Amino acid sequence: MNFDFSADQEQLRDQAKRVFAEGLGRARALLESPQSHDQALWSQVQELGWPAAAIAEADGGLGLSALELCVLAEEAGRTLAPIPFSSSVLHASTALQQLTDCQVASALLGELAAGEKTATVAFTERGQAAWTERPQARVIAGKLSGHKAMVADAPVADVFIVSACADEDGQDWGWWLVEAQAAGVSLVPVEAIDRIRRHADLHLDAVSCVRLGAAGQGSALSERALDAAAVLSAFEQLGSAEAALESTLEYVKTRQAFNRVVGGYQAVKHTLADLYVKNQLARSHCYYGAWALTQAPEHLPRAAAGARLAATEAFCQAAEAAVELHGGIGFTWESDIQLFYRRARLMATQLGGRAFWARRLKAALQRKAA
Repeated sequence: MNFDFSADQEQLRDQAKRVFAEGLGRARALLESPQSHDQALWSQVQELGWPAAAIAEADGGLGLSALELCVLAEEAGRTLAPIPFSSSVLHASTALQQLTDCQVASALLGELAAGEKTATVAFTERGQAAWTERPQARVIAGKLSGHKAMVADAPVADVFIVSACADEDGQDWGWWLVEAQAAGVSLVPVEAIDRIRRHADLHLDAVSCVRLGAAGQGSALSERALDAAAVLSAFEQLGSAEAALESTLEYVKTRQAFNRVVGGYQAVKHTLADLYVKNQLARSHCYYGAWALTQAPEHLPRAAAGARLAATEAFCQAAEAAVELHGGIGFTWESDIQLFYRRARLMATQLGGRAFWARRLKAALQRKAA
């Protein structure tokens, strides 16, 4: 069985590398800017049609597959591209594609594909671990009220996909579409450890909303959307992990200590070898997740959990070792390597932490064994 990407997908990778070539510099420039993202880079990505890649042609997209998103996610992660690609394309668009026979979702997908709007998901509340927990936000008489915590790229979003309960949902919940400019919507900026990707708490006070999908579908939809988003985000983590390792490798080849190149020390060699092994293990899990996402949905729960855990481990270890092996400069604001460390810590908690995904993997393996 061949898990590798096709020639066309590798050509897309080459194009993405060229587009994101200055991504790290753009990310650093954003730190000193009041802007929420790099508008020029985001406009270029939209013009290239990348947000439309995995959206069906019937919904205005290119009708490709999630594999193209995997390639793009990896290359965006490699340079920490300061655009809302993760929140709008990997999360929001992927979530909307879980909805079938929903005209509202179809129309929004068309707008996202055309680059007319940017979206983000607002599923997590204070004290919740992930998307799949029942929300406290409520919809009464068509008006949504509640609070959502740490919404990624909230200042950029034109629309929010929000989880909330209504009477007709019973013991379950539903998804709702909220316009960012609607009356009763307010944002409270939150300074996350990663200052490139902007976050805010979302406050909703009797906001007009539109239901996405049928009543009581929220838990089932969230399960599928979370697994899909986990695979795509794992590729983003993989790209960042490999970039951190490559940067560290180049640095230890030139840095000297006690009149000797640091890279010549056995302990440094062993550390770099261990990181390489972790990255390759994560890549294997990511490829398995991509295959399950596109070809074998019955394997997706355990494949997604495996990819998420392996990619998180690889990225966190690579970022931590990179800071250490860069020596004193690695801890400074001037060093780019601290940007990877910050992103690693952020992504380790988004979509649920390691304990959450370990439980999901255990549950998936138990179901398979039963």
